[in-house]
Amino acid sequence: MKRFLTTKGVIGASLVLLVILVALLAPVLITSEMSTRMDMRARLAGPSLNHVLGTDQLGRDLFFRVMLGTQTSIGIAGTAVLLSIVIGLPLGIVSGYYRGHVDNVLMRIVDTLLAFPALLLALVISAMLGPNLQNTIIAVGIAFTPFLARIVRGEALRVAQMPYVEAARASGTNDLMMIIRHILPNIMPQIIVQATISLAFAILAEAGLSFLGLGTQPPNSSWGLMIQASRDYLDVAPWTALVPGGAVALTVLGLNMFGDVLRDVLDPRVQG
Repeated sequence: MKRFLTTKGVIGASLVLLVILVALLAPVLITSEMSTRMDMRARLAGPSLNHVLGTDQLGRDLFFRVMLGTQTSIGIAGTAVLLSIVIGLPLGIVSGYYRGHVDNVLMRIVDTLLAFPALLLALVISAMLGPNLQNTIIAVGIAFTPFLARIVRGEALRVAQMPYVEAARASGTNDLMMIIRHILPNIMPQIIVQATISLAFAILAEAGLSFLGLGTQPPNSSWGLMIQASRDYLDVAPWTALVPGGAVALTVLGLNMFGDVLRDVLDPRVQG
């Protein structure tokens, strides 16, 4: 508990909690009409009492849009990370537990995917599938699967050589029960830490895809879309980019700080 009460832990946890609360409460407090309502008389207006964070090129309130964009970005990134866990976890466990030819075949596939930068791989997949919300989730999820599979494999290899696993194997425990009872519970801390860090990178990937027109599509609100729409107005209305860009930066910073502290707390090797 003391490890969480460091400055990094408190700031990271506070930022993560704030983002989660905004993502959960935004659909309740804000309607889609509020975020899409146009007021051309207030076009590119700076922050004021009427518009706390200013307006965009169509006179839409940036405060409402960035709050709804939080739900979109966090939802896509979270679902994509969950997809990468669903695919990468069994791949890594099977590869690390059985080793041999199974390990060689699976890891060569993973190495092939790792040869491409995650964002480039997501771009290729998204371009092949087409730009929409569901395909963005699939593209980002597949792009981060090899990283998770590699980490899970390494942890499964380590745990599989522990004395208690050898003792369970000698007692006749079958492979499935061995994985469920001994392998999976002992690698979960590393999976949780990796998922937290991957969530930060998934948010960046989603914003990048949306910025390039291959991610979230209008009329949905997304941080990447807001940054993309603001690029022609940076000289006259810089807040149109600073608001969504700041949301991305603070969210990624909070997740990285929280992930670092979480690793210190959950990883017994760091504690030792």
